[in-house]
Amino acid sequence: MDTLTRMRAFIDVVDAEGYSAAARKLGRSKALLSKYVKELEDELGALLLNRTTRQFSLTEAGHTYYRTASEILKEIDNLADLVREGAQDLKGRIKISVPRSFVDADIGRSLIDFSIEHPEITLEIIAEDRFVDLIEEGFDVAIRITRLEDSGMIARKLCDFGTHCFVSPALLEKYGPITSPQDLALIPCIVDTNSRYYNNWRFEAPGGGFQSVSVRGPIEVNSPIASTRAAIAGLGVALIPDFVAKPRTECGELVVILEEFMPNGGGIYAIYPHRRYLPAKVRRFVDFLHAWFRKNV
Repeated sequence: MDTLTRMRAFIDVVDAEGYSAAARKLGRSKALLSKYVKELEDELGALLLNRTTRQFSLTEAGHTYYRTASEILKEIDNLADLVREGAQDLKGRIKISVPRSFVDADIGRSLIDFSIEHPEITLEIIAEDRFVDLIEEGFDVAIRITRLEDSGMIARKLCDFGTHCFVSPALLEKYGPITSPQDLALIPCIVDTNSRYYNNWRFEAPGGGFQSVSVRGPIEVNSPIASTRAAIAGLGVALIPDFVAKPRTECGELVVILEEFMPNGGGIYAIYPHRRYLPAKVRRFVDFLHAWFRKNV
């Protein structure tokens, strides 16, 4: 039995959080996986897993081995993908971290269109609003909506990103024109609690720099999609990402206001770890997204 087989068994057990779950996922017996892991420990002369009757945990040596072994196996798999690329053998799984707002918005269609075009590649989409550690958590790609900072990762910009104030025509008719950020202090607003500035909205000041306006309203919610729906219902002004709300302006449900006061936004990026052998499937996925956004956004 070779070391790589034992190494893969160990990684699979840790990723599945147990022998039984790993056995079901892989279609192998629990006893066989346990045998492989025990042989690996014997080979290394170190205990990797603390076992009890109901659960296990990684030892310090196990944590170290898991991190490094995961990268080694990724490099091996990536090299195989690279060799197969010439034969157009694009198969396998891509694990992606995506903000919920991306998945729920119209641009989330890009992921569906990729799957339609590449049926032999499985997209494992984890939708959550946090910055994951791609290497530590085993992600191949992350979609990030941000002002990009140096992270030691490779980033490919998909499109520009901005946030604007949106309001329903009915609310504008009720309160009259909104021509200054200070007007918002007297008008109901929808607060997205995911926002960095929460209910202190930030605008460009006429003389340079920034000004903050404290807002309040009937709804506080951690979802730009819900904020958009509340704004359409006339419950208040909402500060919403363009890619979520602007499609609603085309049908007249929302109106953009205070555009001249909005700070420059960031971008939507595909982020992936710097690896010597980038998997063909990941390269194809990022290339597809880049082309999709150029065509549709």
